[in-house]
Amino acid sequence: MSRPELLAGPVAAALGRWGGTGPGGSVLVVDTDPAVADTAAFSDTYGVPLDVSANCVVVAARRGEKVTYAACVALATTRVDVNSVVRKRLGARKASFAPMETAVAETGMEYGGITPVGLPDGWPLLLDEAVVATPSVLIGSGLRRSKLILPGAALAGLPNAEVVTGLAR
Repeated sequence: MSRPELLAGPVAAALGRWGGTGPGGSVLVVDTDPAVADTAAFSDTYGVPLDVSANCVVVAARRGEKVTYAACVALATTRVDVNSVVRKRLGARKASFAPMETAVAETGMEYGGITPVGLPDGWPLLLDEAVVATPSVLIGSGLRRSKLILPGAALAGLPNAEVVTGLAR
């Protein structure tokens, strides 16, 4: 893996497990300006189309006292349907975006750089079908100062990944 200093610890570890073959061999790490890490600013600054950029959001799904954290990935041109699709898929009575402090603490990643690569063990990973169909997708690296570029289909090979039709609109 090239440029491990540009990756959050859990992301570097996950990419290391992938190794140089398979999906891990297809991952590029690019250094970026952390001041423009947010998707719209990044797109404007670097001229990257939003339809090849993906966002990873952390959701807290509640049923009674039990809270399940999950990650959802959608193209930047869409929004994850948390209140209907995610809530039903996770069997929760209520689902909402996890608070920033919780998302950062649970993932070991920086807010604005959270990625599906290197999520905590056991977390569900819900992927919108459009992300998986994208030949090369730009997504966070776990840090605000860099991004990953990889085949969208490679994300479907991550632990606990599920491609969900209609996850995002």
